Amino acid sequence: MFNRRQFLVGAAAAASASSIGLAACSGGGSSDGSATLSFGWWGNDVRNRETDQAIKAYMKANPKVTIKQQPGEWDSYWDKLSTEVAGKNAPDVIQMDMAYISQYAKNGTLLDLSQYGVDTSKFAPATVDSGKIDGKLVGINAGINSLTILVNPELFEKAGVDLPDDTKWTWDDYLSLSTELQAKGPTGTTGTQCAFPTDNMLQIWLRQNGKDLYTADGLAFTADDLAQYLDIMVRFMNAHAMPTASAINEEVGKSIDQTAFGTGKQGFALYWSNQLEAVNEASGTTMKMLRPPTVAGDATKLNGYYKASMLWSGYAGSKDPEAVGKLINWWVNNTACAKICLDERGTPANTEIVTAIESKLTAAGKAAVAYLDDIKPGLGKTPAAPPAGSSQIGDIMQRHTNDILFGKDKPATAAPKIVSELQAAIKSAQ
Repeated sequence: MFNRRQFLVGAAAAASASSIGLAACSGGGSSDGSATLSFGWWGNDVRNRETDQAIKAYMKANPKVTIKQQPGEWDSYWDKLSTEVAGKNAPDVIQMDMAYISQYAKNGTLLDLSQYGVDTSKFAPATVDSGKIDGKLVGINAGINSLTILVNPELFEKAGVDLPDDTKWTWDDYLSLSTELQAKGPTGTTGTQCAFPTDNMLQIWLRQNGKDLYTADGLAFTADDLAQYLDIMVRFMNAHAMPTASAINEEVGKSIDQTAFGTGKQGFALYWSNQLEAVNEASGTTMKMLRPPTVAGDATKLNGYYKASMLWSGYAGSKDPEAVGKLINWWVNNTACAKICLDERGTPANTEIVTAIESKLTAAGKAAVAYLDDIKPGLGKTPAAPPAGSSQIGDIMQRHTNDILFGKDKPATAAPKIVSELQAAIKSAQ
């Protein structure tokens, strides 16, 4: 788990370094093109294997460059990175996440990659903006995805319930279908996963109502907005459209194959588009991707966006930022690299690269590409990167929505508490 206190210590050290001597230690690349770079990422066995192959391919094409691999796992990655930043020895290339990019950027830890030859001219519209903080390009989109409601067609068929037309369905339709499915499905069927405690579902609804989660340095919604949203969750609970409060809590932390959706007992679930393959493999079922419902009943008013599944950043203390830029540029724009890594980090942002690798993708990978293309008419502005401290929203939302689900609180009184706690977390991280 990412420790914010550790980050602040590390970030403070980085900020100090940037003011008293980063320039001295970040220049000095060899004139003959030789460089030694460290490369840090989190992942799994598949990502580790593909990243290793890509790195070896780069070194073969650039024999004067040596790249030291630093693979890790999500749970320990951020603690390790904050410690490395504090010790002024962070990896030259850093796999970055949207949840933390603002924190690291605002403390001077990351390179402005627009100064080091990274070409984003062939990226899909708005996919470059994800990595821009205060006008600097501190992260390059490593892959894109978007939120989707996955649906289990087999379960709908068993229940005799028609799938929705996702170009027209509303939140009320989502409620009625979930209720109908739970009532008519086989014993133990629940209509939908309870995704309301997540900031992802909240953001969908906020954006359709002319708001958003965050500004560059704070919240973009009010307690009244949040109370209205939480009222929808209560409607789903009262209509028996989703599991009981106890069952919802039992789902937390389960692997996909152990969840109600993964075991074929639930109709709808919220996922990112690049998770389709993992869900299909875990469930043994071919799930279908739907656009999320809209307030207007019009998919062109979805106000969705392409999210960076992760990003590539460069360490501001690197001894050879030019070599960092060259490597990242190769990673996102080179066909040979793309044919090794495919869509493991999400659908590539470079549209020409997508065309080059699409035939090599799995059926789920191709479906994700098609989905991202289908939702284009409903895309809105790329949201601001989450401000420092906002990564606590998940824990805060979960705790207070639990109180609502168990009847210990109500949306009107829980919403101000959530907003107050989140504002305090953001303020303390500034």
